[in-house]
Amino acid sequence: MNKLRKMLLRLHVVLKQEKDSFLIISFGTTISVIATVTLIMPYKFPDAGLTGLAVLSSYVFHISPSWLFAIGNAALLIWGWKELSPRFVVLTIYGVGLFSLLLKVLEFVPVPSLDDLFLIAVFAGVIKGIGGGLVFRSGASLGGTDIVVVALRNRYGIEVGKYGFYMNLVVLLISAPVIGIERTIYGLVAIYISGIVVDGVLRSFDRRRQVFVISQKYEQVKNFIIKELGRGVTLLHGEGGFTGKSQKVVMCLLTPRQTMDLKRFLASTDKRAFMVVAEASEVVGKGFKSWKEF
Repeated sequence: MNKLRKMLLRLHVVLKQEKDSFLIISFGTTISVIATVTLIMPYKFPDAGLTGLAVLSSYVFHISPSWLFAIGNAALLIWGWKELSPRFVVLTIYGVGLFSLLLKVLEFVPVPSLDDLFLIAVFAGVIKGIGGGLVFRSGASLGGTDIVVVALRNRYGIEVGKYGFYMNLVVLLISAPVIGIERTIYGLVAIYISGIVVDGVLRSFDRRRQVFVISQKYEQVKNFIIKELGRGVTLLHGEGGFTGKSQKVVMCLLTPRQTMDLKRFLASTDKRAFMVVAEASEVVGKGFKSWKEF
């Protein structure tokens, strides 16, 4: 009884800590399923990974893809359990379970009547990309080949993108004799666009700018960033290559809007200041992306 109580208490703590992650995964999974049941399956497009195999089985055997999707992912999670982080596994189980359930529940959602297959492929890729990007952003996945490549990367250090592409290519080749070359190509377009959108969603959340400011009024610059922008700063010790004089360099990470605010402040405070701005593709640490997502 005490062990059960401790386990339930621990589960309650985890659910409370990951509340936002579960909400984002729920939203991302829902729109991914909507794209699958209203755009991918009705127009007989192939899909990527295990979802693609599940959708293909529905074309051939006329069975709900939710069963193959759920069973296949359960087997993959058991196989890769030792190689995956507990957080990734728990959130992925939730995402996979919800995806499987919604595949069944939303089977009767009205299908939009569209004639342009290329437009359908683009639309499907965009929606699935947004949904998948939100799930990935939360530190989870919707299973399938993602489980395989993450486990193989942890064990053998393989390149995730390359091997993920190879696996999806195999699924597309299997789909071609069933649905035809034309629809396979449209499916490839949807998968390609989905990948681009996923990357865009991930970058939009992590988008930061690394800013260096060299100014004689560095104390004012530092105080403005900390008090007005609410960001931390790091003071670096520099030396002028020509003058040989020591100089403080203010380094910080800002959003695009905060960067513009700092520019305006420097324009009105120190027109002799020197400012360098560079894109930071990802920032991990306090105040940004949490380490617990890895």
